[in-house]
Amino acid sequence: MTLLKAYKYRIYPTKEQKEYLSKVFGCVRFIYNKMLNDKIEHYKRTGKMLKTTPAQYKQEYPFLKEVDSLALANAQLNLEKAYKSFL
Repeated sequence: MTLLKAYKYRIYPTKEQKEYLSKVFGCVRFIYNKMLNDKIEHYKRTGKMLKTTPAQYKQEYPFLKEVDSLALANAQLNLEKAYKSFL
């Protein structure tokens, strides 16, 4: 039998890191909510599911370019999973 171990780590980010993490979390929350709203509105109009990516919003919202694109992509994946489960 394999024994599993778990480790807990506590991080102490610098002021700059705290600001960056705050931007990332804010942008992830923004893109999730924006994409969800767009999907809902599109579904109401057409009855079909809208397929978008965070990259499509970067032109209109340039602040999204300042954060990690993988964080935004994960928000998209989480939204797709939740949206499909809802339908």
